Amino acid sequence: MSKGKVLVTGASGYIAGFIIKALAAQGWQVRGTIRSSARAADVRAALGLPDLELVACDLMSDAGWAEAMVAIDFVQHIASPIPTGEPRNPDDLIIPAREGALRALRFAHAAGVKRVVMTSSMAAIAYGHGEARAPFTEADWSNVDSLDAYAYIKSKTLAERAARDWMAASGQSMEYVSINPAAVLGPVLGPDFSTSLEVVKKLLDGALPGLPRLGFGVVDVRDVAELHITAMTTPGLDGERFIAQGRFMWLREVAEVLKAGLGQQARRVPTRRLPDWLLKLLANFDATVKMVVPELGRRREASAAHALKRLGWKTRDETATILDCAHSLIEKGLVKT
Repeated sequence: MSKGKVLVTGASGYIAGFIIKALAAQGWQVRGTIRSSARAADVRAALGLPDLELVACDLMSDAGWAEAMVAIDFVQHIASPIPTGEPRNPDDLIIPAREGALRALRFAHAAGVKRVVMTSSMAAIAYGHGEARAPFTEADWSNVDSLDAYAYIKSKTLAERAARDWMAASGQSMEYVSINPAAVLGPVLGPDFSTSLEVVKKLLDGALPGLPRLGFGVVDVRDVAELHITAMTTPGLDGERFIAQGRFMWLREVAEVLKAGLGQQARRVPTRRLPDWLLKLLANFDATVKMVVPELGRRREASAAHALKRLGWKTRDETATILDCAHSLIEKGLVKT
């Protein structure tokens, strides 16, 4: 017997895929949204769910949303534009992220959905606060007027702000929870994976001639999926916000994990440091690199203590996450070693 029915938006995405598989394994009925029905067969194949119900919906259009919400108990709103580089116009990210969140909330509320769990990001928490500070918590918000708030930071911050404002004004009888992950790593289900995995891919295929002073909080995609589902089913969480982040790791540490765990398969992983000026030069030729230049030397520690205390959630060992990510990229033929 089904536990209920869950709509997962952005079903072709990295985090969404793991949420869908976990929900299905736990006995939930699942419906997913995708931007185009032409992707349906590929999404079902990647997830290993040939009977998965999929509906075409776009973040910027009302078409399909009412149908997607029919008989739905819970919504996991994961869909949001993810850039491969800094867009020329920040609104190309900001508007779809914000409007998509509001559209999902409006249609969910109209359909009598019990709770919406929305994927936000550490991007909505950890930016624009200056240099040294204590670990970030759920009480922190990124300053979108700061110099280090590039388009993606603004899109995630403004989308979550807008969602919370809408819930306060119009969300009566429906509950809302946000999940704020750091850099999501781990195994891949297919070619659609998070931009955050690009760093492991670039290390393995030798795309970086050295190791820049870059770092990020690591969290496993399987743990992020678990947190989304726990936040959906645990009573009394309306309005809550949960950071999903394990240990902060410099790129040098990630490279050391790959070297130690992969042996010859990590032969292209660099060992020497890359000067800041050289990364800035490379940024002229690589959009992904250009997007991370503002992160040089920045250490953004965050505490997931709230998720542990409230939900009993914790992350798995970061070394295992990184190696599972690498093995998966190699096995799927997404990186040449």
